[in-house]
Amino acid sequence: MPGPAARLIVLTGVTGLLIVLTSHASTDDISPGERRSGRDFMAPETQAIQADDTANPGMLWVLQGAGLWTQKAGPADQSCASCHGAAQASMRGVAARYPALDAATGKPIDLTGRIAQCRSERQGGTALPRDGDELLALTTFVAHQSRGMPIAPPDDARLTPFRDAGRQIFTTRMGQLDLACASCHDDNWNQRLAGSAVTQAHPTGYPLYRLEWQGIGSLQRRLRNCMIGVRAEPFATGSDDFIALELYLMQRAAGMEMETPGIRP
Repeated sequence: MPGPAARLIVLTGVTGLLIVLTSHASTDDISPGERRSGRDFMAPETQAIQADDTANPGMLWVLQGAGLWTQKAGPADQSCASCHGAAQASMRGVAARYPALDAATGKPIDLTGRIAQCRSERQGGTALPRDGDELLALTTFVAHQSRGMPIAPPDDARLTPFRDAGRQIFTTRMGQLDLACASCHDDNWNQRLAGSAVTQAHPTGYPLYRLEWQGIGSLQRRLRNCMIGVRAEPFATGSDDFIALELYLMQRAAGMEMETPGIRP
């Protein structure tokens, strides 16, 4: 039973099923020995789709990104490959180290933001929509080069206040349901919500293909969905708040294996 610092929250899912969550006043991070990828919560059939590049639909975006990598753009008439060469070598491990500090702004920038920045400032190309297919494909392609590598957040003290801000967001109750991210993903990660497994929120597979979406999607899209789910006003796409939260989530997942493109229900 929950202790004096906890309370029960009963939700009614779209199927009419009652879901009971225990919401605590304070939360603790998941111990390293208990950490599990979202892949581990999936049915064996879905795990098999992710593991097979010929069946994983996210690989379509990897292939699209590979084409865009060598496509020249802007008045500079340069492609990503013009500066970085073969992504298989130059981008190996890059996604595992993002978000990282952007020297120009003194703030963290995520991988999608860095790619968009390079396109507009180095290539002089037309800005791509953040959740648009082309930028998602490029991000997926670059992140795919780190598949199998451990997540390794930058050891940069200048990122500490932003990471702390992300942790504050993760543990702060919000929305009409008065739930924090931690209420589900720390306190109830071994439970089910409307028939779906509650995972530990480790961003190991992003961008990933979600069966519900029938397409590839960013971590920020998933975070936005969660905020809407607790009836909170979502942060703006690409906002400092979302990037701080991503920075904290990557720190939580430090040492875990990159899976991009992941598959999730």
